[in-house]
Amino acid sequence: MVGRLLFRAFVKVHVAVYRASGGRLGGRLGKGVPVLLLTTTGRKTGKRRTTPLLYVEEGDGYVVVASVGGAPSHPAWYLNLRSNPAATMQVGGRKLAVTAETAGLEERARLWLRLTQMWPQYDDYQAKTRREIPVVILAPSAA
Repeated sequence: MVGRLLFRAFVKVHVAVYRASGGRLGGRLGKGVPVLLLTTTGRKTGKRRTTPLLYVEEGDGYVVVASVGGAPSHPAWYLNLRSNPAATMQVGGRKLAVTAETAGLEERARLWLRLTQMWPQYDDYQAKTRREIPVVILAPSAA
């Protein structure tokens, strides 16, 4: 319980610092791994929720992983996107509307290789859980 509360507090601070600095602070993790902010609409509450996520670029879109460190269930942000794929995101100082789509099997396999090159722990997360960890493509939208 305390760990979860500390994690939520850390995420709130991370989001605030990222936004205030235009991603100059909080826009990279560890050895330069890029971070974006994804804002989804809660499927139950209708409230906007923002989550920092690691990403790779794919064409004019972005790819993120719904891993939750290998937890047995999907993260809330992913469930929100399944309910409503329209979202907003921020990469550095750039904000844009996006539409989310879960990668199909072949596309997931191709993207998974790129994602694990960036963050090898994703393979460890997949080994910890029975669920197939979703790979999500965030494509810019006109909205």
